[in-house]
Amino acid sequence: MKKRILESKSIRVKMTLMLIVIMASTILLSVFINFVMLEPYYVMKEKKYIKEAYFKVQKVFQNDTVSKEDIDEIAGEYDYRIMIRDPLNQMVYSSEGEQGVMYKDLKNILNNIDKIQNQINERGYAVTTNASKNQGTSINLMGYLDGQYTVIINTPMESIRVSASLSGRFTAYVGIFLILGAGIVMYIFTRRFTKPIEEMSKAADQMSNLNFDVKVHNTEDDELGQLGSSLNELSRKLEMTISELKTANNELQKDIEQKVQIDEMRKEFLSHVSHELKTPIALIQGYSEGLKDNISEDEESRNFYCDVITDEAKKMNRMVQKLLTLNQIEFGNNKVEMERFDITELIHNMLSSNQILLEKEGIHVDFKEDSVYVWADEFMIEEVVSNYLSNARNHVSHHGIIRISYCQHGDNLRVKVYNTGKHIPEEDIDKLWVKFYKVDKARTREYGGSGVGLSIVEATMKAHGKDYGVSNIEGGVEFYFEVELDKK
Repeated sequence: MKKRILESKSIRVKMTLMLIVIMASTILLSVFINFVMLEPYYVMKEKKYIKEAYFKVQKVFQNDTVSKEDIDEIAGEYDYRIMIRDPLNQMVYSSEGEQGVMYKDLKNILNNIDKIQNQINERGYAVTTNASKNQGTSINLMGYLDGQYTVIINTPMESIRVSASLSGRFTAYVGIFLILGAGIVMYIFTRRFTKPIEEMSKAADQMSNLNFDVKVHNTEDDELGQLGSSLNELSRKLEMTISELKTANNELQKDIEQKVQIDEMRKEFLSHVSHELKTPIALIQGYSEGLKDNISEDEESRNFYCDVITDEAKKMNRMVQKLLTLNQIEFGNNKVEMERFDITELIHNMLSSNQILLEKEGIHVDFKEDSVYVWADEFMIEEVVSNYLSNARNHVSHHGIIRISYCQHGDNLRVKVYNTGKHIPEEDIDKLWVKFYKVDKARTREYGGSGVGLSIVEATMKAHGKDYGVSNIEGGVEFYFEVELDKK
C-alpha cells in the first residue's frame, strides 16, 4: 500500500501527467481555434485568391486575342466558376455552361449588384458573400474586364465549412493519439531521469544511517550527474568528519581516563608516601623522645639511639630525592640531553664506588666487557645502572654473583644485570615498575628500599624511547635496558 502511494507521488508519474495535461490543453485549444477561427481564415484567404483569379482573367483580356483555354486554365487552377458577359449582356464564357449552378443562380447574384455598384465603379470589382437556395452561401466577385465585359467569379463556402470541420476533427483524433503515445513514451523515457534520483534517494537514506560505503554511480554529464557527484563528495566529507569526530572523541575519552588515572595515582602516591614516611618518622620521634627523657643513661645506648635516628633520616632523604627525580622525569622537567660516552667506563666507576659494600657482603661481580661508546643522557643512564646494581645487591643470594654483560640488539646495545637468587613470582613481574611496589616488604625494609628505584628506570627508558625489562633465568634474575650504539 505504501509503495503504491509513493509511486503515485513520484516525479515519473507527475512528469507524465503534466505532459498529458499540457498536450491535451494545447490540442483542445487547437480544435477550438479550428472550429471558431478556421472558417473566417479560409474566407479571408479565398477572397484574396478570388482577387488573384480576377486579375489573371483581366490580364488575358488585355491581349489582342482572348483565348478560352487560358480562362479554362485559370478556372481549373483555382477551382472557381467563372462567367463573362459582353456589353450587350450576352454570355461570352461560362466555365459550367448554361446548365451550371452558377448560371441558374445568376439572377440572384445580379440582384445584389446594386449594393456593391459604388465599389465596382471605384475599383473595377467588388467581393461579396451571398446566400441562395441553389448553392447555399458562396463568395462572389463581380467586376469589369477591359471596361466593356462583365465577369462573375464564384466559389461555394460549403467546401470551406467542410474543410474546417474535417480539420478540427482530424486535429482532435491526432491529438488523442499523440496524447496516448506521448504519455507512454514519456512514462518510459522519464525512467532515465527518475532512476538516478531514486539511487540518490537511497544513498541519502543510507547516509542518514551513517553508512557511507554506498555511492551514486550516475556518470551523466548533466545536472543529475553533478548532483550525484556532489552527493558522493558530501558522503566522503561526512565520513571524514565523523571519523575525525570519533578520533577526537576517543582522544577525549583517553584524556578523561588519563585524568582519572592520574587522580588515582595521586591518591595512591599520597597513600604510599604517607605509609613510607610513617615508620621512619615514628622511629625518629620515639628515639628522639627517648634521648630527651634520658631513658638510657649509658653512652653506648645513646649512640645507638642517635644512629637509628640518623639512619632513618637518611632513608627518608633518599626516598624524597628519588621521588623528586621520578617526578621530574615523568612530567618532562628533566630534559634528555643526548651525548656520546663510554658506558663501560661508567659501569666501572660505579662498581668502584660500591666495592667496599660488595666485598663486605661477600658478593662477586663479573664484568669483563670492552670499551663501548653509546648515545644517551649519561647522568640519567648512571641512575638506571645505580638502581639495577642496588636492586641486584639487595636481592642477590648469600655470597652470590652479580654479572654485567652486553649484547647487540639491532642498532642498540642491551646492557644486562644478572644476580643469583630467588626468582620473582610471575604475578609480580609486571608490577615491579609500579611506584612503591615491593615483592617482599619485610625484607625491603631491612635495606631501606622504597620501591621507587625501578619506577625511575621505567620513566628514564621511556624518556629515551628505548626498551627495558626483567626475566627469570636459570639460577637467578636478569634485568636489562638498551641504549643507542655509536655507529663509529
